[in-house]
Amino acid sequence: MKNYKIFTAILLLTLFSVSCKKDYLERTPGVAISEDDIFADPALAARFADNAYNYVITKYVRFNDHRGCTAQAADEAVSGNSEGSVTSLNRGLYHDHSNGPSLNDIYGVWKLMYAGIAIQNKMLARIGEVPPSPNASVPIFDARRVEGEMRFLRALSYFELTKRFGGVPIIDKVYAVTDDMNSIPRSSFAQVTDFILKDIDVALTKLGTDTDYGASNYGRPTLGAALALKARVLLYAASPLNNPNNDKTKWQDAANAAAEVMKGADGLAKQTYSLQATYGDLLNLPNSPEYIMMRIKGPTPLAGEMMQDFSMSPGSGGAQGQMNPTQNHVDMYEMANGKAITDPTSGYDPQKPYQGREPRFYNNIIYNDLAWQGRKIEMWTTTDASGKMLFGKDYSTTITYTATRYYCKKYWLEVYRTVGGGTTLLNYLYFRYGEILLNYAEAQNEAVGPDASVYAQLVALRKRAGITQGAGTYGYGLKDNMTQDEMRIAIRHERAIELSFEDHRWYDIMRWKIGAQTIAVPMKGMDVVKNTNGTFTYKPIVLGPTFQKSWTEAQNLYPIPRAEIYKSKGALTQNPGWE
Repeated sequence: MKNYKIFTAILLLTLFSVSCKKDYLERTPGVAISEDDIFADPALAARFADNAYNYVITKYVRFNDHRGCTAQAADEAVSGNSEGSVTSLNRGLYHDHSNGPSLNDIYGVWKLMYAGIAIQNKMLARIGEVPPSPNASVPIFDARRVEGEMRFLRALSYFELTKRFGGVPIIDKVYAVTDDMNSIPRSSFAQVTDFILKDIDVALTKLGTDTDYGASNYGRPTLGAALALKARVLLYAASPLNNPNNDKTKWQDAANAAAEVMKGADGLAKQTYSLQATYGDLLNLPNSPEYIMMRIKGPTPLAGEMMQDFSMSPGSGGAQGQMNPTQNHVDMYEMANGKAITDPTSGYDPQKPYQGREPRFYNNIIYNDLAWQGRKIEMWTTTDASGKMLFGKDYSTTITYTATRYYCKKYWLEVYRTVGGGTTLLNYLYFRYGEILLNYAEAQNEAVGPDASVYAQLVALRKRAGITQGAGTYGYGLKDNMTQDEMRIAIRHERAIELSFEDHRWYDIMRWKIGAQTIAVPMKGMDVVKNTNGTFTYKPIVLGPTFQKSWTEAQNLYPIPRAEIYKSKGALTQNPGWE
C-alpha cells in the first residue's frame, strides 16, 4: 500500500497568502523557491498537494475558536457561560463579529474553503508538469491519486459553502494577479451542486478501489468517502430548502447514491463498512468498521484545550463546562422499550427521569447523580438550616458552569480526567456508516414511501443502540404500517439522536426548514433540588432570556460575509433577509 503522509503544518513553500476571494487567489512572494521549482520536483509537488488538507474542517468546536459549536446553535445545547459570539448567534445576529475571529462557522469557513480551493486549483492546473518519481515502484507523487484527492477536496469545500450560504462564486481555475476577481458573481445552488458532482465523478475514477488506507493515511479520501460525499450532496440538494417543488427524482438520486455506499460500487475491491458493535465510543477510537473518512486526533492534553474548557464540569477539573445539552434534546430520548416519554405506557417517571432510558441517552448525556470517575455528579441545589443556598460540585448560579444541569458525555468520556495530566482522543468524523443508513432511509422514504428497506435502516440503528425488540413486525419501538409523514418524523427523530453532537443537527434544521418548530421554542433545562433525606426533586424549567434563541426564515442560510459584499461592489448578491 502506498504510504502518503499528511503534513499538518502549513508549508512555507506555499505561494499564497490566505485571505478571501481576490486575496486568496493572488500570488504573493513568500519564499525563495519558485512555483516552477515546486512542480518540477515530485517530492515538493506532493508536499504542496498535502497542504490542501490544512484547509478542511477538523473540529466540532468552531464558533469561537474553542468555545461554541453547532450543537449550541441548534436545539441540542446551550452555552453555559453565554459568551458574546454564541449569544449573538442565539439572537440571529450573524453579522455581529463576522469580520473577527468569532463566528468561525460563517466567515471563518468562507475564508478557509476558498483558501483550500486556491491550492486545489493550482495543483490541478500544474499536475501534468510534475515529472515521474525516481522510483516508479514506490512513487513519491502519484498524479492519478493526487488529482482524485484534489477533486474530492474541492467538491467537499464547495459543499461546505453551499450548505451554509446556498449558491456561491465558482472559482475553478488559477487567476492572474491582474484579473478582476471581485466581480465574479454567485452561481446558483444548482450550478454549484452540478460542479461538485462533476468533481466527485472524476474523483471516483482516480481514487482507486481501496475503502480503507490504514492509520498512516486516515484523513485522506477513499473511494468510499467520495461515494459518501456524493450521497450527502444529493440529500441536501433534494431537501426542502433546495427542492421547493419536492422533485421526487432528486430524492431517488440521493437514495441511490447512499445505496452505492451500502452495497459497494462496481469495481470496489472490498466493502468494509458496517455498524460498529458499540455506540458510545464512536468518536474516540483509533479505527472502526463504521469510519468512512475521519480525522484522527492523537492524544490531546486536557488542560487548556476544548475538553477541559468546554466539556468537563468544574467538579471534575473542568474550567468552564459550557457545552450543556438542553432539556429539549434530553426529552427526545425514548425509553429502553422504544416508546417516547410522552407515551403513558412508556414507563417514564418524571421524578426518576433518568431511569430506563434508551442506551444512547447514557452514551451522550451526563446528568445529576450519575456515578462518574469515582463519585456522583452533583448538579443540585439545597438550603441549609439558616436558609443559605448550597450547590453541588458541578453546578453554581454564581458562575454558570451548566445552564441546563447537563454535560455532554459524547465529548467527555469517563476515562478522560485531569488527574495526572490526562489526554483526550476526539476524532472528527466526516462520514460514518450510521449516517449513510439514515441518508438512505430519508431519501427512500421521500422518493417512494416507507418500504421495508426504509424500516431496515432504522431497525439496524436501534438494534445497535440497545433498544429492546418488543412486539410488531419490525419491533424496536417502530410502529407498523407508518405513513410517509409518520416515517419522516421517525427518521428525523432517529437522526437527532444517532448523530447528536456530530455537526449535523444545525444544518438538518436549516435544510428541512424547521427552525420555527425547533429553535423558536423555549429552551429548557432541569431544576434539581436535593432533599434533606438525600433524594432529589426534578422539575423542567424554561431557561433565562440569555439562553433563548431567535429564528427567522432568513436563518435557513447564512449571510454572505459583509466584507465580501462590500469588496464585490455589487457583484455578489446577499441572501434574502440579510440585506
